[in-house]
Amino acid sequence: MPTLTLVLPMAGKGTRVRPWTWSRPKPLVYLAGKTVLDHILEHLLQIPVSKRFVFIIGYLGEQIREHMERTYPDLDVTYVVQEEPLGQSHALYLAREHLHGPTLILFADTIMETRYDQSAGLPQDRGFAWVREVEDPRRFGVVVLNPEGRIARIIEKPDTDEHRLAVVGCYYFPRGEDLAKAVTRQIERGLRTKGEYYLADAINLLLEEGLLMEPVPVETWLDAGTYEALLDTNRYLLEHGRDNTVEVLRPGLVVIPPVYIDPTAQVEYAVVGPHATIGPHTLVRQAVVQNSVVDAHARVENLVVKDSLIGRHAQLDGRPWKGFLGDHARVET
Repeated sequence: MPTLTLVLPMAGKGTRVRPWTWSRPKPLVYLAGKTVLDHILEHLLQIPVSKRFVFIIGYLGEQIREHMERTYPDLDVTYVVQEEPLGQSHALYLAREHLHGPTLILFADTIMETRYDQSAGLPQDRGFAWVREVEDPRRFGVVVLNPEGRIARIIEKPDTDEHRLAVVGCYYFPRGEDLAKAVTRQIERGLRTKGEYYLADAINLLLEEGLLMEPVPVETWLDAGTYEALLDTNRYLLEHGRDNTVEVLRPGLVVIPPVYIDPTAQVEYAVVGPHATIGPHTLVRQAVVQNSVVDAHARVENLVVKDSLIGRHAQLDGRPWKGFLGDHARVET
């Protein structure tokens, strides 16, 4: 059986989740005990075929390399750098020499609960696009189906809500070489949508040439693209297998499940939860932390934190507070 090429574009700056992404790339945002990238790889590594990875990195991309070398030293990963944010197809164009054989594309700000069964057999006669029905499709790319239920075309950020099956950022192609040719033609023709080289336009070229592509429904689609979405994703992950309440119970700590508390965290005279993540080497003392993420080496003392994201090495000491605090920040009240 051939090797599956897994391509993860992750060169974006994550501007909608700043200040957390001033000092780290968005895939390294920490939720429910792991980075977003770790949660994605947890699912991809379960695909029962030989795999090689292509990471398209950009802003603070060296942190991605360091994380992978430290956490997944035996994984076969090739890195491609996208210095200009010209769009999805531009990223794949830069990686075109690495697109070979069966190819799965997954954008690295999307966590899906799926088994990838359709791609596990590496079919050679059709592709797949993972989709989910949404109420307002105008923020997404959507698929238009033909009478046989296959994908006829993809519309990026439609002006109407006529079609509601949104693509969730995951695609399977039987031949990566064909995708490479399609994005090359797209770039050469200058085919842009609203100023960007979207993958939808390259896929439409392949569909016009006869590619059969089927929709694959996704029940759980978790976004890591906004402050609110990060908290929602953290909450979902804690409710679905990432809770470690039983392991962290101790005197002086009240836990309201679900929570994730890193074993190295120092938590004293505190109430943690529900839906709270406490990262490694943190200090939480005489505090309440609910529906929030406190990242590595942060310190939270003498206050109530709700609905908040606290960055690495941040320090909070004082009265009740709510906010969105970046790495190395300091708040005193």
